[in-house]
Amino acid sequence: MVLFGGESAEHDVSCTTAAHVLRAADPARYRITPIGISTEGQWALADHAAEALLAGADSIPGRLDPAGTNMSPTPMLTDAANSEELTVVLPLLHGPLGEDGTVQGMLDLANVPYVGSGVLGSAVSMDKAMAKQVLTAAGIPQARYRAFAEHEITPGLAARLVDELGLPVFVKPANMGSSVGVSKASSVEALRDAINHALTYDEMIVVEEAIVGREIEVGVLGTTDPQASVPGEIVPGEEFYSYEDKYVTDGAQLLIPAPLSDAATDEVRRLAIETFRALRCDGLARVDFFYEMDDDGNGRGFLCNEVNTMPGFTPISMYPKLWIHSGVSYSELIDRLVELAIDRHTRRRRNTKR
Repeated sequence: MVLFGGESAEHDVSCTTAAHVLRAADPARYRITPIGISTEGQWALADHAAEALLAGADSIPGRLDPAGTNMSPTPMLTDAANSEELTVVLPLLHGPLGEDGTVQGMLDLANVPYVGSGVLGSAVSMDKAMAKQVLTAAGIPQARYRAFAEHEITPGLAARLVDELGLPVFVKPANMGSSVGVSKASSVEALRDAINHALTYDEMIVVEEAIVGREIEVGVLGTTDPQASVPGEIVPGEEFYSYEDKYVTDGAQLLIPAPLSDAATDEVRRLAIETFRALRCDGLARVDFFYEMDDDGNGRGFLCNEVNTMPGFTPISMYPKLWIHSGVSYSELIDRLVELAIDRHTRRRRNTKR
C-alpha cells in the first residue's frame, strides 16, 4: 500500500516520489494499492494512479484534488483478499502529518508493517530543534544554532542572535523538509523577516550560523545493522540548496561519489551511521552534512546539518542515486525496504501481546 500526497507544504513532492516508486515496484511480486491523501486530509483510493500504473503510463497525477475524479472514498485499511498476503505500507509522505510520527503511530495501532522509522525516530528527526539536542548529547558535530518557540520571541531577539551567531544566518521552521520555509538572512532586518516567514510553517524556529563548506549527503539503509552508501556532494545552482533547486529547476549538480579522500569518505559514512542510530532511525534515512575544511586542512570537518527519514525518490533525488552508485538498483532498494519493514514488525510483535 503506497500512501502519498498529504496535508503538508510538501504534498507535490510526495506525489512525484510516489509516481516513481509505483513505476519501479515489481507488479509480479506486489499487489500495489495507491492511497492518496488530499491537501484537506481526505483519504481515498487513487484510482487513476492505479490505472496509469497498470497501463504503464509515464506519469501519475500530481496534486490530488479531493473534488476530482481520480480519487474515490475508501476505508483506510481492509483485510487482504488472499489470507496469505501480507500488507506493507510505504508512507511516502514528506513533512508534517506524514513524516513526523503521526502516520507511523496510526500504523502501529493498526498492527501493520511499514517502511521507514517508527514514531520516535520519525518525530525526533522531523523536529530540527529536538534532533539537534539529541545529536549534541551524542557528540555529533553540528553548526552553532539557537532554537525557540513563537511565544519566546522578544523585540531584541534578532539583534541578540546576530551578536551570538554572526551574519549571515539561516532560518528554518523546525518541522519542515525539502528546504520549505528556509531563508538566508544577512542583516538584523532580514533576520526578523525570515523568522516571520518561517513562522508561517511552524511555531518552532531554528536559526543557524552559515557554514562556508561543501554539502555532503549519505544514504543509510538498515535496521539493526545499518549500512551507509557512498557519499554524494551537492553543488547548488542557487545561493543555497533551495526547494526550486531540488524539485523545479534541477539546477543543482550532484557529484556521486563525492570527491573526498578515502579517510574523509570513511569518516562521513561512520558519522552518518552514528547519527542514524542516535536518532533511533529505522529502514532508511538521508543524513546531510557540511564539510568545513580549507585547502590547508583547517576547519571543523563534517558538521551534521539534518536527517531526512523519508527522502525523496524523484529522478533527481540524492537518496536513490546514492544507493544505485553503491550497487543497489532502484527496484532492489524498494524490495530491501519492504523486507526491512517486515523484519522490524516481526521483532516488535515478539514484545507485544498481539
